[in-house]
Amino acid sequence: MKLSVLYFSKTGNTARMAQAIAEGMASVEGTEVRTFPLDGIDADFVKESGCVVLGTPAYVASMAAAVKTWLDSESGKYGLAGKLGGAFATADYVHGGGDMAIQGILTHFMVRGMLVYSGGGSKGRPFIHLGPVAISGELEKYEPTFRVYGERMARKALELFGE
Repeated sequence: MKLSVLYFSKTGNTARMAQAIAEGMASVEGTEVRTFPLDGIDADFVKESGCVVLGTPAYVASMAAAVKTWLDSESGKYGLAGKLGGAFATADYVHGGGDMAIQGILTHFMVRGMLVYSGGGSKGRPFIHLGPVAISGELEKYEPTFRVYGERMARKALELFGE
């Protein structure tokens, strides 16, 4: 099953965490995973993906403007309805709005007809209620959680849509 991780990254932090999610997804047998910056998406691959995860840096307690613009204008071109969706964020500090950025992405995904998932508390530790958030300057501390999140997303996609 094809799985896509999309992201916008200005400093490289969000790109790094997208890679960690992709590594977790790829650890699940039967998956083909690719990451794409928003300005370099392979439309055919995303259209064929059973799961799409989108990441953003948190700006002013929300998603980056480039992510909001993509969600409002471009995301409709990728046949997202019916796919499994998830979100992640990076932030400069713990209370920097990463959770709000994730909520905004998930809301957009639901409007596009996607099924959103994170595993919540149902999978035990690490608890990932909405989606993972990494804090700049401490990315290595958060990478294992992002890998677990990717694995959980891949397993759920396979459970829902088969191979």
